[in-house]
Amino acid sequence: MDKSERREGAGRVRRCVATGEVQPEAGLIRFVADPDGWVFPDPAARAPGRGVWVTATRDAVSLAIKKGAFSRGLKREAKPREDLMDKIVEGLRQRCLSQLSIARKAGEIVLGNDQVASALRTAKPAWRIEAVDGSPDGRGKLDGLSLAWGGVPTAGCFTGVEMGMALGRDVVIHAILMPGRLADSWTTDIRRLAGFIPLVPDDWPRDGTYI
Repeated sequence: MDKSERREGAGRVRRCVATGEVQPEAGLIRFVADPDGWVFPDPAARAPGRGVWVTATRDAVSLAIKKGAFSRGLKREAKPREDLMDKIVEGLRQRCLSQLSIARKAGEIVLGNDQVASALRTAKPAWRIEAVDGSPDGRGKLDGLSLAWGGVPTAGCFTGVEMGMALGRDVVIHAILMPGRLADSWTTDIRRLAGFIPLVPDDWPRDGTYI
């Protein structure tokens, strides 16, 4: 067992090398270094070799850089590039989009304004996914249906084209992810992403619609 890993109940916990806090693995990101010593994120936690874990926030990663925690944790010279934050965001975004593709194949995602509206009238979904470049009018009716459930967790950080590419269409503006194992995996990574970028734009309603 990696020295950074402990078991707590049925789940794994890790120690953040920046803060020293021990917490569930789902709230952290693993980092490794390439043969030249450059640090890169390993959000899937599958890259070979020794890794270190950092809480999935900009502040924690910045603290790890400031404290030299990557070198200390990896027990070798480890150099974070200037674009490390961008690489983290890119990696997490791609994981989230890939999981949407898997959910489509599993039949656990609903697409399109009318279909999403119908589903929202029936049950509360795990997540709403709204294209960041969608129109406010298109979201309006769905916002009302979401409020009837006390708000729905919402991601509005992907473009319609990005969502379309993941979901086998030219463009997707509205989608909901139904509860289940795939939604649980999505939640882990979208919450990690939320530590680095806003999940919805600042000019979207702050009335409890998006939670």
